[in-house]
This record gives sequence, structure tokens and C-alpha cells, in this order.
Amino acid sequence: MQGRIKWVEGRTFVAESGSGHAVVIDGPTEHGGRDLGPSPMELVLLGTGGCTAFDVLDILRKQRQAVTDCQVELEAERAPDPPRVFTRITMRFVVTGRGLSRPAVERAVELSAEKYCSASIMLAKTVEFAREVELRETPAT
Repeated sequence: MQGRIKWVEGRTFVAESGSGHAVVIDGPTEHGGRDLGPSPMELVLLGTGGCTAFDVLDILRKQRQAVTDCQVELEAERAPDPPRVFTRITMRFVVTGRGLSRPAVERAVELSAEKYCSASIMLAKTVEFAREVELRETPAT
């Protein structure tokens, strides 16, 4: 895996992945940025949420669960002093579908956390994680 970060101006950078995808990274105005994009730590949080969402959806599809929507709501707490690392991340999995099995969804979240999600497994060495599951039924049409 490769990437490149190019400074644009002030606190604005363009990050480009080895696969050619780009995202603007910026800081808030109170830190000299223009707030044009997520901060580096926001990207770490979003990447972790994306990693686990990929896993959970893949696992549920393999279990033939009728998923129609999957969201991961994230809330992170950070240390008050530099290096202001994440100290706790709460992940709330909101999975919508028809006749979903709570044990199947909870097992998918557990497998992601313990076996598949590289990002959360890496962060778990220093971050406390809390995970919650909410199931929503898709209305009959």
C-alpha cells in the first residue's frame, strides 16, 4: 500500500492513495486551516469505521442476512494533552433489514473486532472500544 501527501497551502494538504484516489485534508480555522476537509485524526476515525463496516456487511451477506442498510456511528474521545491520541471509540452499528438475526449481527461485529478489521485491531492496542448494535426492520412493501 502506498500514499502521498502534498502540501497545498496553510494547513491544507491533498492525500492521494496508491490506487489514485484523493482527499483534501485540512485543519480548523483556529489552527490555521481553512476547514476544507477532514482533519488527519478524523480520517483515522472514519477509516476505522469504514474498515469495520466493510467486514460486518460482508459477514452478514455470507450469512444470507437480508440487509438493506448498514451504518456505523462513531464517537471518539481523545487525550487532553499532546499527542491527543484516541482513548475511547464508541461504534454504534445500525443495521436495517428483513428478519435480521440479532445473534448473527452481534457475531459479525465481534468477528470484525477480533479477526478482520485491521484498523480497529491495530488501534485496540491503545484505545478502549465500545460497540453497540441496533437492528431496524425494513417496512414491508
